[in-house]
Amino acid sequence: MSVRPGVRLGVDVGTVRVGVALSDPSGILATPHATLARAWAPNAPEAGDDDVAELATLCVEREAVEVVVGLPRSLSGDEGPAAAAARTYAAELARRVAPVGVRLVDERLTSVDAHRVLRDSGVDGRRQRAVVDQAAAVLILQAALDEERSSGRPPGEPVERQKRRRPKNKDGQR
Repeated sequence: MSVRPGVRLGVDVGTVRVGVALSDPSGILATPHATLARAWAPNAPEAGDDDVAELATLCVEREAVEVVVGLPRSLSGDEGPAAAAARTYAAELARRVAPVGVRLVDERLTSVDAHRVLRDSGVDGRRQRAVVDQAAAVLILQAALDEERSSGRPPGEPVERQKRRRPKNKDGQR
């Protein structure tokens, strides 16, 4: 099977940092790109200088065809607070990168695998913190690319674009 051509972004959303990976234009290989400081928060006013804005800019600069966001499920497949936070983040990202599609893919154990790969390659514990998010983003994106190549279908589930809700005024009106 083949993979749709075009650059994809892989995103590992954490509470403190966001790991970013990019694919090659053929959609075959994922490589680390950056670790962003997590600045965006739900219900915060849109400042335009947060991590989601940086990802939107990167989508334009690299002419990305898709963004793949890791969805942290438990080993049983259940979704907890981290998965809910990833869904909220992905929805905001989808709103800002439209018309580029955003997809959520299962990322069980990617951070654990990323730590193991870094440790096995000789990166010490202190340095791991700076790059583990990028390594996790690479694993998320590479798994998505491999899944598409083997199945012939886009990986994971699409994220619906939602309109940004205006904040309520003091009377509770929008």
